[in-house]
Amino acid sequence: MFVSKSLLPLFLAASLASPALAGPLADAARKAEEQAAAGDPVGAHNTIRDAFGAFAATLPFTIGKAVFVAAPPEGYGMYSTRPTSDFKSGETLISYVEPVGLTWRAGDGGNLESHFTVDFELLDTKGAKLAEQKAFGSFDFKGTVRNQEVFAKLTLKLSGPPAGDYVLRYRFRDTASGAVAISEQPFKIVQ
Repeated sequence: MFVSKSLLPLFLAASLASPALAGPLADAARKAEEQAAAGDPVGAHNTIRDAFGAFAATLPFTIGKAVFVAAPPEGYGMYSTRPTSDFKSGETLISYVEPVGLTWRAGDGGNLESHFTVDFELLDTKGAKLAEQKAFGSFDFKGTVRNQEVFAKLTLKLSGPPAGDYVLRYRFRDTASGAVAISEQPFKIVQ
């Protein structure tokens, strides 16, 4: 097949937009749009949710977001980011952390289950470990779908470290897969 140089960009664009290359998420989006147009918004929502859950199961375990927050989060994505990462000695550090790519396994009664633990390490700016605690947090999730709106609220009150720069490292361990993901949050203790 001959394609002139002037038509080559158009041919490539048409080839890349081909439905054959769309994949399961695009197929689910198309089906959900059809369901919504046919007056089935709940079916459309469920189709997208289930497709996204299946897709997320293929992602490596990692941390999508880790921020210091001004107050305990009220739910997934429902938090106020702390304006600075400066803390007074003895002040509570609250982290909002979103793991991505959790493993969901079949559980009791046909439900799905996911579980992860969190270790913490306090580091200086050169990476030297100043303190640590294994199994600092433990999180269990059970339900009928592979929920992707999962977060951890981690609260730590440091007393003792002098004023200076530090790094708070959380090590997340997906119990089902054994995968590990790390978040690091630099912060400062001020007078």
